[in-house]
Amino acid sequence: MRRGSARQMADLGIRIQSIRQKVETLSGGQRQAVAVARVAAWATRVVIMDEPTAALGVRETNQVLDLILRVRDNGLPVVLISHNMPNVFQVADRIHIHRLGRRVALVETKSTSMEEAVAVMTGAKSPDTLERLDAATHQPNDETESASLAKEEQ
Repeated sequence: MRRGSARQMADLGIRIQSIRQKVETLSGGQRQAVAVARVAAWATRVVIMDEPTAALGVRETNQVLDLILRVRDNGLPVVLISHNMPNVFQVADRIHIHRLGRRVALVETKSTSMEEAVAVMTGAKSPDTLERLDAATHQPNDETESASLAKEEQ
């Protein structure tokens, strides 16, 4: 088990003093990295992370975000739930924008600015102003998304 754990940690670039070290003695970022490594070792289809950087400092946050990218680069999709938009834009390919508990847009980070995404989340801007993706194909498709959202609202 220790060899397998050490291999998993090394594959993800996680550095701790000893594989025998108790998790309770690790820093917040190291603890989160161990949790991500554990999930990545056992997950077969997708990793879902809810606010993984919420209580971390800048250095630890960057370590966890780098780890998320390594997990993704190893072929495992990651769903990141976060209110920290700089973090989201740093690691995400696509963003499901929600407002009042409903998805109002699905966008690519490369074609949407952080300011636009936040404006849609807060209601300051209409989701109709964004280039949206079709939820099934992840291809640009303003008509499909607008029509399905209009149906949901009725």
